[in-house]
Amino acid sequence: MGDSGTGSGKTIVVMPAYNAANTLKRIYDDIPHDIVDEVIVVDDRSSDNTAEIARTLPVTLIVHEKNTGYGGNQKTCYREALERGADYVVMLHADYQYDARMIPAAVHLMQLGILDVVLGNRIRTRREALEGGMPWVKYFANRGLTFVENMMSGQNLGEWHSGFRAYSRQVLETVPFHLNSDNFVFDSQFLVECVHYGFRIGDVPVPVRYFDEASSISFSSSTRYALTTLTTFGEWYLHKLGLRRSARFEAEMPVRQPTGTSV
Repeated sequence: MGDSGTGSGKTIVVMPAYNAANTLKRIYDDIPHDIVDEVIVVDDRSSDNTAEIARTLPVTLIVHEKNTGYGGNQKTCYREALERGADYVVMLHADYQYDARMIPAAVHLMQLGILDVVLGNRIRTRREALEGGMPWVKYFANRGLTFVENMMSGQNLGEWHSGFRAYSRQVLETVPFHLNSDNFVFDSQFLVECVHYGFRIGDVPVPVRYFDEASSISFSSSTRYALTTLTTFGEWYLHKLGLRRSARFEAEMPVRQPTGTSV
């Protein structure tokens, strides 16, 4: 495990899991445990033996009494990580779609004070994304929605829809994520809030891995996700214009931490 006494801070990996029995151990084994202090798995009342697999691993396991949804699962993940003293929290999907070996790169960017939020970008090039198994419909939908989100937010992210996300403690203590949806739009709401509160957001490339066990939402769910994502931007714009206040954008603005600090 990582040495949190070196001044680099405590790193916790959180994995929101739902029916991930076939992939959980594979993704756990890929985690670079020399820089990670703790792994938290939150099982969202899976119908398979995800929890049983997790109990065979040296992780902190939380099992929900009832299914709370993708966003609800993440809320538990982040609350638990903060309570356990995390300085950096990496959220990693448990479906083995994202390469856990990129965790050190993401955390180091935050330790250096360069970024506050780091996303894993699966779409470095179209060829790599499609050859990695990403369905072409999903590729073009991702690219189109990401383009709109970048234009509306002033960001330049490779993709907004990643299941590999790293946050500094200050981000999680500032963003009122408990007010966000319990469904898939949680991620988009969180990023819009990060933009609103002035956090520095960037990404690192991660290889694309699509296979039968990798999770994927249906076309109808994807459409609802896109619409609710755009609705989130509408709420943010209305709030900034003073036309409709939203509690999600009224938390105390963070004090900017100095950059370039050596670790």
